[in-house]
Amino acid sequence: MALETCFRAWALHAPAGSKDRLLAGSSSTNFAPSKRTAAPLSTGRVTAPRPRLVCQANNALDEVLVATDANWEEMIGCETPVLVEFWAPWCGPCRMIAPVIDELAKEYAGKIKCCKVNTDETPTVSTKYGIRSIPTVLIFKGGEKKESVIGAVPRSTLTTLIDKYIGS
Repeated sequence: MALETCFRAWALHAPAGSKDRLLAGSSSTNFAPSKRTAAPLSTGRVTAPRPRLVCQANNALDEVLVATDANWEEMIGCETPVLVEFWAPWCGPCRMIAPVIDELAKEYAGKIKCCKVNTDETPTVSTKYGIRSIPTVLIFKGGEKKESVIGAVPRSTLTTLIDKYIGS
């Protein structure tokens, strides 16, 4: 049965003019070549090739950046407000708040910079700011810590916090 499923999947992706294309719709286990004669055999590609590489930088301005010990100072050193989430992969509440942070990064693109600090991989930054509970969200402006929120808070709490520092 698994072999039949494999052949059916292959048949669906085989070129349309291939003379050994299998019958994909058949429910029998007979894997005979198709009797299709309508499509002529062709030596060239009929459809345009799909790109194999996808540019990951298309939404670079509205993505949450990853902060490390090496790039920490340049992450928070700008004049625009910076929202920093301290998190860990094993933390359940961190996984709950991550999509909210991603949405905020897209919504406030160009107005704030959002970044994440993995507390397991970057303990020096976490210790410097006294992070003892995660998730913790800090707001920086001009390289200086302005405010913090601890725990998986609602989106409205974070938007209120961001709006406070966008206009000032």
